[in-house]
Amino acid sequence: MRLVALPKTLLARNIALLIVLVLLSQLCSLVVLLHYVQRPRVERTAQVFASYVKILDTLFNAAPDSERSALITRLNGQLQPPADVASFAPPPGGLYFYTAYQRAIFLDTLRHNLPADMPVRWQSEGGQHLWIQMHAHGEHYWLALPVPEDARGAGLDAAILLSLGLAALAAFTGYLIQRHLNRPLQNLARAARRVSAGEMPEPLPGDGPTEIAEVSGAFNQMTHTLQQAEATRALMLAGISHDIRTPLTKLRLAMAMAITDDGDDSFVIAAEAYLDQIETILQQFMDYAGSGERELPQTGDINALIERLAGDFAGLGHEFALSLGAVPVFAFRPIAMMRLLMNLMQNAVVYGQTGFAVRTWVQNRSVYVAVGDRGKGLAPDELEALKQPFQRGRNARSQPGGTGLGLAIVERIARLHSGALQFHAREGGGLEVWVVVPLAA
Repeated sequence: MRLVALPKTLLARNIALLIVLVLLSQLCSLVVLLHYVQRPRVERTAQVFASYVKILDTLFNAAPDSERSALITRLNGQLQPPADVASFAPPPGGLYFYTAYQRAIFLDTLRHNLPADMPVRWQSEGGQHLWIQMHAHGEHYWLALPVPEDARGAGLDAAILLSLGLAALAAFTGYLIQRHLNRPLQNLARAARRVSAGEMPEPLPGDGPTEIAEVSGAFNQMTHTLQQAEATRALMLAGISHDIRTPLTKLRLAMAMAITDDGDDSFVIAAEAYLDQIETILQQFMDYAGSGERELPQTGDINALIERLAGDFAGLGHEFALSLGAVPVFAFRPIAMMRLLMNLMQNAVVYGQTGFAVRTWVQNRSVYVAVGDRGKGLAPDELEALKQPFQRGRNARSQPGGTGLGLAIVERIARLHSGALQFHAREGGGLEVWVVVPLAA
């Protein structure tokens, strides 16, 4: 189990990594600054301050009694320090830990350089002061001396703010650079989606970093190869259609001419039925090989297309109950979509035999088309297997002329429209085949 959820996009991951590295570098810089620059500076300040205190204590001891009293009064000496002073420096706040660190270093160094009988107290209320105990001929006085600037931590605020500003600038610059590097990848993703939709995008630019240029060049070479393969496939399909249908047409004509008025023509009739099956199988192979990739999407009304097909089936004696919802017009490949609907409705007629129905609705910005019948349902694993080419269900193996390409063609056309093919048990018995197509495909 992952404890930390990484960002999904490369841009977010790189920005997060950049922010972490900048923060670590700033933290290391702050540690180096405090330990190797500020600490020696504060220690020297404390040593100098301790020498001044000891000199002042010596002057107190050497001064006559009358002058000593005047000097103590002039320096605001007291027999006891104020009640709010402490033997340590109060922390200024969590965000100013470096200031508390410098105060602690200053007090430790000061105590180390002063005699043991000269305690030090820190006053933070009413101004920063150090209360130090002085000696004069056996008497003790507490004097308030101003805290040196180095002990207060002054001067670091501007440096830290400047450092944080530079870190933010570096992170923002890295963000802009990463977005610039990500733009070719986004163009590559868009071009790949267009290729998967059957379109041929414009060649990607080959400039930029070497790695991006190599990927763009490889993609351009791949699309060029696919374009050549598509042209070869189209030429091959046209050749197959012509070369096979021509002798089939000649054979059908010869058999029609061979029919006599008084002979037994059952063989000729059976042969013509076989020819119809061969032509149907050939058409299914052509439909699967084409599947509408070269057809451009057009804005249309899918409900009107369903009504037209239902009318055609009604003319053949197969009535479909229609329940068409309010589906807006959207872009789809009309010939490919008609082939998809015809295959589903033909399957319902052949294998369902009763209870034919088509319904449409819109849900979650997608168009749903459901074709149902009351035939014997198949197991879920069998239904999913029917999406693969040349797969036929149990109820279809007794039907002549099939190739197992009908639902494979439907699946391929649905994916061509960024959609999906689903199977659902129909309420009251039977099967419904759903085609889900996004409105913004």
